[in-house]
Amino acid sequence: MEFEIQEMQLNDYTDVVEFWKKQSGVGLNESDSREQIAQFLGRNPGLSRVVREKGRVIAAVLCGHDGRRGFLHHLAVDPEYRQRGIGRQLVAACLSDLSTQRIIKCNIWVYADNEEGKKFWRSTGFAARMDLQILQRNTDQKAS
Repeated sequence: MEFEIQEMQLNDYTDVVEFWKKQSGVGLNESDSREQIAQFLGRNPGLSRVVREKGRVIAAVLCGHDGRRGFLHHLAVDPEYRQRGIGRQLVAACLSDLSTQRIIKCNIWVYADNEEGKKFWRSTGFAARMDLQILQRNTDQKAS
């Protein structure tokens, strides 16, 4: 198999989003617009990856940090290419890059019903935090 892991660039946006839309367990929303992804890539240069085989996206991940904690978003590998170590290579590259930038912990989000995803993440050393919950709100919402 000839595939190439590359730094994700903004010109990968259309191909990567179309790829993510086809993957179960990846939830896209307004935070994944071209403008928002451009901001993310600009704040986190060189950390996100895309994998192509013969020009076609077969895997991708967004990787970044806030200066304190790392974050991986939307890691996906085309079902035809799973069980070949591509996802593990992406995770390893991202964690290595975060470590190089002195980021000592990395967080991920997985849908509660995504058993395949949770199994993968546990196999790469991630552990569920039972003491935390995610709370979220829109930034343009008025405080009450």
